[in-house]
Amino acid sequence: MTLNRSDISSPDTAGPSENSSHSMAIIGAGIIGLCCALQAQAQGYQVTLYDKNQPSKGASFGNAGYLATELIDPLATISTLKIAPWLWLNPRGPLFLPASHMLKVLPWLKRFINAAKPDQANLSRQALTRLNKESVPAWRRLLSIVGAEDELVRSGYLLVWENKRKKQQALNHIKYMQDSGVACEYAEGEKLQALEPELGKRLSHAIYYPEACRVRDPYQLCDRLFQAFLQQGGHFIREQVEQVTPAPGKINIITLSTETGVKENVFDNAIICTGAWSKKLLRPIGLDVPLEAERGYHITLPDQQAVIKHAIGSAERRFVITPLASGLRAVGVTELGGLEADPCSQRFNMLKHHLLQLLPVLADKPDSSYEKWMGHRPTLPDSLPVIDQHPGYPNLLFAFGNQHLGLTQAAATAELVLSLVKGQQGFMPAHYFSVSRF
Repeated sequence: MTLNRSDISSPDTAGPSENSSHSMAIIGAGIIGLCCALQAQAQGYQVTLYDKNQPSKGASFGNAGYLATELIDPLATISTLKIAPWLWLNPRGPLFLPASHMLKVLPWLKRFINAAKPDQANLSRQALTRLNKESVPAWRRLLSIVGAEDELVRSGYLLVWENKRKKQQALNHIKYMQDSGVACEYAEGEKLQALEPELGKRLSHAIYYPEACRVRDPYQLCDRLFQAFLQQGGHFIREQVEQVTPAPGKINIITLSTETGVKENVFDNAIICTGAWSKKLLRPIGLDVPLEAERGYHITLPDQQAVIKHAIGSAERRFVITPLASGLRAVGVTELGGLEADPCSQRFNMLKHHLLQLLPVLADKPDSSYEKWMGHRPTLPDSLPVIDQHPGYPNLLFAFGNQHLGLTQAAATAELVLSLVKGQQGFMPAHYFSVSRF
């Protein structure tokens, strides 16, 4: 949409955020945006949060709820490239590349291949290791601010194998994890059966991560964060942000809604946290990032969460099952299908197939009892987010692109981007996450 100055009403300064010399606009009310909003409030900013939908109805709604801090390897590695054809050609595999989006995604795939080169992959691994290491402590700090510490559960995580010939694969990965500072141990037989009685007999072995955490429910968490934001004086505007225009010392936010038309609001600072939709807002301000919408799917069985005790990942089937407050959820699929296409019913059927292979006790549940969802992960070729300032306007910042680790890294991302606003040194250098690195 192209906006002319004559279309825009006079800048609105009536809201609580626009009058302050420390006003902050957060664009995007997913988990990253909510964490940034609360972190900004904690540092004394008057904050206005924008989203075209109610908070956390995008990728933040449907994730597995598991803090995957052990995922320190980027998606782009030589190992991934070697198995990619099998993953793609396997009709029940995790990777899908719809023909309708093939040409559009080719430039991104080329960058993905380049990002798999050992030097770049090692750089991404270093950054992910440092960011993930700070993720759970950052969550504890944020939740303590709003009195929601109970939303984080130290539940443990099991990465499981069904094929007993893959034991050495698990042992090799345990050594790699332990060398990387991640606590884990081998489990099989009676130990595995004790950890997961319903699953143990169908599994050969597993890696157990005893310190792993999950949230009680992703949407429940987001709602509590949003309510805390409002209670602390935050202002929420449910409008589509069409344009962000930086200028020396101020940021102009132009919105569009059916009720109020086109409006402009002025802030001292702004952070763009619009996930897979961020590219649209960056292009007009001279930034073109290779951001792809990686579609993920889930199925949830309400009231079946007691079937398992831990978050569980299948190393062979490549999906995750978690017991959440809303039910038992199975999450998976990497579908490079863009932002516009409808969900594919075959992906839901595939997840159900894998779930029932591991948990046949659920076989009597009718298809109508499953809640089904598809969302868009914001993914960059090197698996690293953008956490940075605009190169020409340091009061305009970015926090997006956390791919599969949005929930995991949300609180740490918020701390890091707010340190940039303040001009302070964060818990790690931000150069890894430069918006200009491409």
